[in-house]
Amino acid sequence: MKLATFRTPDHLEHWGLVVGTGIVDASLRYPELPTLLSALRAGLPTGLAALSTQAPDHDLSSVQLLPPLPEPPKLIMIGLNYRAHQLELGLPEPKNPVVIARFANSQVGHGQPVVRPRVSEQLDYEGELAVVVGRTLHNASAAEALVGVAGYSCYMDGTVRDYQKHSSQVTPAKSFPGTGAFGPWLVTRDEIADPDALNLVTRLNGEVVQKTSTSDMIWTVGELLAYLSTFLELQPGDVVATGTTSGVGSMRTPPRWLAAGDRIEVEIQGIGVLINPIVEEA
Repeated sequence: MKLATFRTPDHLEHWGLVVGTGIVDASLRYPELPTLLSALRAGLPTGLAALSTQAPDHDLSSVQLLPPLPEPPKLIMIGLNYRAHQLELGLPEPKNPVVIARFANSQVGHGQPVVRPRVSEQLDYEGELAVVVGRTLHNASAAEALVGVAGYSCYMDGTVRDYQKHSSQVTPAKSFPGTGAFGPWLVTRDEIADPDALNLVTRLNGEVVQKTSTSDMIWTVGELLAYLSTFLELQPGDVVATGTTSGVGSMRTPPRWLAAGDRIEVEIQGIGVLINPIVEEA
């Protein structure tokens, strides 16, 4: 299933099942579950997949797609998790995953503008696989953690590089409002046979700037979640972006920063394409 959170023309937030070019509105059919987050916390309804046989309530073209989880309990970015990116940076393989916090208001949905902040010209792109947690995980094994996944999505982990160098803390570089993008929807775990063998491509203005397979990740999806669960209690709706590969703008000569008028795309096999225009902060 493809599950999306969206805003209708009357400015109300709903969630539902993407079917072709339309959305069957689950919010109307399960009023006790007004958001996708509430549905994940309660356990997705057993009859949800059957909604795919019903006529869509909305055309995709008539709604604004939001991040699948607009306000996840936790939003976690993983750094240095692709061997190609580690080699690109000339750094040794980290002994443990690099864990970075991000905040909910720093992300936008599919089609919404990604914002380059006024204080910097160094907004960089990072195409990533996002993992959405579906059940509580604490001290989980990798196998247990993988079974605990609700689904997968695309993430554009925009990073303000000069702020990344302000200190050893990377969080400021990933906290500017509207610098990340998440979507276009969540694809449930049953539709992704192996999250560690997916093709991922990032395009800038139609040009391929990153191309990889998630098989190049240093830590698999299950291993990442298991590690995080040793010091966090992962909860339904938590989002983990699993890191980026080589080809980032900061490592190009000259550097290639995102600028107003650009269009950034992250495409992942079996999930879809996340597309966002770039604008300057007003």
